[in-house]
Amino acid sequence: MRKILLAVTVLFLLSSCGKKDVKFESFSSEAFAYDIGNGVSEVNASVRVKGFVQKEKNGDYSASISFNVDLVKPDSTIIKLIFKDVHKESDKEPLGDVGLEAQFDLDSTYTEGNYMLIYNITDDFSSNKLTAKVNFDILK
Repeated sequence: MRKILLAVTVLFLLSSCGKKDVKFESFSSEAFAYDIGNGVSEVNASVRVKGFVQKEKNGDYSASISFNVDLVKPDSTIIKLIFKDVHKESDKEPLGDVGLEAQFDLDSTYTEGNYMLIYNITDDFSSNKLTAKVNFDILK
């Protein structure tokens, strides 16, 4: 009877001390635009994500996150896929979070005002999806 009680206790302790699942989510989004001349604005944006699935192989941990960015203009017009990329990262230690960066130019037809970027993010290993939004201004 003691062996059964000991086995149950050990199993309980192992299950309660296991890794906690972290929700796939974004945080710390930023965006800004600056004039690079001739009415052209360069947009730089970033967002961090965590809770993605990592693959471990030969002591290396890797992640693959695909994302694309839509631009919402001040008049609510949406420009789809203004930027897209796949972020692959690996390390000897498990990855806590990764940064997704976008950089692109907007020509002089983009007027002064408040814009929004919508990141459409996919964890390639789990197919989990999320969106992140960030605002920025173009000042002329």
